[in-house]
Amino acid sequence: MTYTRDRRNDYGANDKASRRAIRRNKRLPHRANRHHDHQRLTALAGAPDPAIDEVVEVRLRGRRPKTWRKLPDLPLGEHLDRRRRA
Repeated sequence: MTYTRDRRNDYGANDKASRRAIRRNKRLPHRANRHHDHQRLTALAGAPDPAIDEVVEVRLRGRRPKTWRKLPDLPLGEHLDRRRRA
């Protein structure tokens, strides 16, 4: 057993809950980004107009897309040190 390579979930929530939470946390930002893009693209409905096209393009690219990243678990040695101190 290596204390640097083995890892433990130190977040504090039920370890089984992360199965659903990771999928949900990856799904929600993508859904919000699609919703935002769809709202902006509805302005393009109808006859082509270069002025509107440019405004919508600027609005689409003007907002940074939402993201989510999974944080790595703690190394086992650090996890055990924290538990000993607590």
